[in-house]
Amino acid sequence: MAKQVTTVSDEGYSATNEIRDFETTIDANGEAAPDTLETLLAAYGSCYVPALRVGGQQRGADDLGRIEIDIDGDLNDDDKLESISFDIRVAADVDDDTGEEILERAFELCKVHDALKDGLHAETSFKGDAF
Repeated sequence: MAKQVTTVSDEGYSATNEIRDFETTIDANGEAAPDTLETLLAAYGSCYVPALRVGGQQRGADDLGRIEIDIDGDLNDDDKLESISFDIRVAADVDDDTGEEILERAFELCKVHDALKDGLHAETSFKGDAF
């Protein structure tokens, strides 16, 4: 199984992404749409939510209820992502030890977390005069 996205940019720094029957715009400058790092942080949080729910079920907290995650991405002097922090709040009454177990399990389950490893690098090809 594979996932496929087609990214198109006719000019400038904004790109439209075709994802199955969906379309989303990302603007590297953050002027016309969320920027690339904001989009990455949103994808990370959106992946971590279901991982928290499954992790909770597997660690005895069957229903976490409402989940809110404030995600901060700190940038270095080159405006590149240096660190990420999650401030997670859930509606369920979960003790600290169980909460830690849920967090650990959620990181194991989160596919975006897994994709942020050093060894993952895009294989590329390039063709000029293509249109």
